[in-house]
Amino acid sequence: QVQLIESGGGLVQAGGSLRLSCAGSGRSFSKDAMGWFRQTPGKDREFVARISARGDNTAYEDSVRGRFTISRDNAKDTVYLQMNNLKPEDTAVYYCAADRHTWGPTYSGSPYSVDYDYWGQGTQVTVSS
Repeated sequence: QVQLIESGGGLVQAGGSLRLSCAGSGRSFSKDAMGWFRQTPGKDREFVARISARGDNTAYEDSVRGRFTISRDNAKDTVYLQMNNLKPEDTAVYYCAADRHTWGPTYSGSPYSVDYDYWGQGTQVTVSS
């Protein structure tokens, strides 16, 4: 069974840090651009960050740029999201996903959730004020 499994969520105070991990199983995701999205109740899933298969091209949503860092370790088939200086508005369920396009190792992925075909189950991040 092909899966993406997120971990690392939790409760943290404003200004704190968390590192989310997303591990692939069932097949390798090392050749896929990967993304992190987040969702709060009643809202659409929102793009957070994306990274190329090679790990050298990244992009971020404006509100997290400078605070969040996406990275990957293809030897471990794992993608990370380091989140620093967390704010209450970062509270959400965070999902990782694999981009469906096979456009080479430097393609940094899409900001649109419809372009992703494998999703994890999500991990809750709660930031208290």
